[in-house]
Amino acid sequence: MNVLILEDEALSAKRASQLLTEYDPEIQVLDILDSVEEATSWLSQNPEPDLLLLDIHLADGLCFDLFEHVTVQSPVIFTTAYDQYTLQAFKINSIDYLLKPLDQTDLNRALDKYHSLNRNHRNITVSDIEKLRSTIQQLTKKYKTRCLVRYADTIHFKNVDEVAYFYADDKVVFMVSTDGKKYLMDSKLESLEEVLDPAQFFRMNRKVIARIESIQKVKTLLSYRLQVFLKPPFEQEIFISKYRSQEFKNWLDN
Repeated sequence: MNVLILEDEALSAKRASQLLTEYDPEIQVLDILDSVEEATSWLSQNPEPDLLLLDIHLADGLCFDLFEHVTVQSPVIFTTAYDQYTLQAFKINSIDYLLKPLDQTDLNRALDKYHSLNRNHRNITVSDIEKLRSTIQQLTKKYKTRCLVRYADTIHFKNVDEVAYFYADDKVVFMVSTDGKKYLMDSKLESLEEVLDPAQFFRMNRKVIARIESIQKVKTLLSYRLQVFLKPPFEQEIFISKYRSQEFKNWLDN
């Protein structure tokens, strides 16, 4: 089996090559490249390898740019430094994702999968790449860490870990802190929703965005809706519609 390694860290590339040889001494590493530019040139001038071992971050950008320059029909095993739980969210048929530093057991499992799926291998499509690109952009997105608020005639900033929830009263948005104080904000809920970490904050309804630590209790109703109780207490009842109840429960269980 011929393998092409795309990796911009010398030690990681060396380890990958060694692990491949330990799996099968007859594996031939055709080359080790560290950039999209090099990989594009190599794949344009050489027969395709049996397998690509491809780091998501290369010296000149994300590996997904490679697929915009050349058609890749070889199966791909991606490597990444991202959290293993997150990786489960964007697995694609016949492709594996390994957490760095590479582990022999994980690589062996991926190579076994390659052999079992090779005959029915599905080419990587534009849709696949866009899904991957979108996921990586979300993972690398910088979320809001502080909020500017007004209290009386004074402007303050609050770290997001001091926030319990945000709520809208007519066209005015307030932030309620974990100690129960209420502050006026110059933002809309829609704008806040775009910049808050979705792992920490959830849009309950049109009026409320709550932080995970503010969830005191969730009650299941006969209508399949959920009633949410916040701390500090919110002055109105909060319901999650039956259409979003599973999404909310998945968020709680993340």
